[in-house]
Amino acid sequence: MNKFAAVLAITLASLAAVSAQCPRIVTRAGWGARAANTAVLPIRPAPWVVMHHTAGAHCTTDAACAQQMRNIQNFHMNTNGWADIGYNWCVGENGAAYEGRGWGRQGAHAPGFNDRSVGMCVMGTFTNAIPNLAARNAAQQLISCGVSLGHISGSYWLIGHRQATATACPGNGS
Repeated sequence: MNKFAAVLAITLASLAAVSAQCPRIVTRAGWGARAANTAVLPIRPAPWVVMHHTAGAHCTTDAACAQQMRNIQNFHMNTNGWADIGYNWCVGENGAAYEGRGWGRQGAHAPGFNDRSVGMCVMGTFTNAIPNLAARNAAQQLISCGVSLGHISGSYWLIGHRQATATACPGNGS
């Protein structure tokens, strides 16, 4: 019984350490995602993290961020014809991380990097402004969380979308 208690204590401590690094996460069900049109290819662990901004409306409340996620997904699926929302994760200025395609799934966000990167965006336009502290902290925590969970390589490269393709994304403030 003592061995069991020791193993349980170690397991719970390690789970607490991992969850302490993760920001508040809103699942696909939590923001009302549609189902993907087709299966999305797996990737793991990702050696790259590609940062984006949505170049759309900012959101600072749970309701506004959930609506933004639905808007982004609808645009990506209905207009671009993609299987699902293109990003793996989005971060709102409410400090929450929103599951897009999620961990371990190929995104549609940076041609040439989709099969080996986690695509992360901050919701809003950051051409001439920087994301607020809550969004910046959530993005940093999400990357640490991905590393801790084994979804992002411990020696990952962090780049802006403009470093992967010709675009102004993620803006000058991101």
